[in-house]
Amino acid sequence: MRNVFFLFFLNFFRNPNRMFEGNSDGLVVAPADGTVVVIEPTMEGEDLKEQCIQISIFMSVFNVHVNRAPATGKILKTQYIKGKFFNATLDKASVDNERQLLSMQTASGKTIAFVQIAGLVARRIVCQAKEGNEYQAGQRFGWIRFGSRLDVYLPTDVEPLVCVGQTMVAGETILANLTASK
Repeated sequence: MRNVFFLFFLNFFRNPNRMFEGNSDGLVVAPADGTVVVIEPTMEGEDLKEQCIQISIFMSVFNVHVNRAPATGKILKTQYIKGKFFNATLDKASVDNERQLLSMQTASGKTIAFVQIAGLVARRIVCQAKEGNEYQAGQRFGWIRFGSRLDVYLPTDVEPLVCVGQTMVAGETILANLTASK
């Protein structure tokens, strides 16, 4: 039985090498492995405080939980928000759960936000990003332990290139092109 738990934890904490191949200018890539559970316009946008498009990716305990920068750019702000631990697939998780907010000025000049959200089992968000840090699309910036969620907030003039139910591969699956308008 001990071997089963060891193999589970070894599998859970895997950290494969991934980096977006090619020119990432203007592209937003999946910041987490998992399944898209929400794509919707919202007024929240965490730090953006304006109408935006929310894309939420749920990470089950079987997904890699390393989080990667969704775009090339500079971190403008980080903010840790204490909260509850509801199931991360629920809409209220974006507002009520423990989370780490990051906003980024992308290389294309647009501002996006992304939020690490702890889930029902996850009780620990690890974020290594600091204000002023610069990242390449797909570069590691943190992780969330066990089932959790990552929300990305895009400007409204950006067309999502994914759909609800689609499986994401962090650092590889393209969510949107910031330079293409609707």
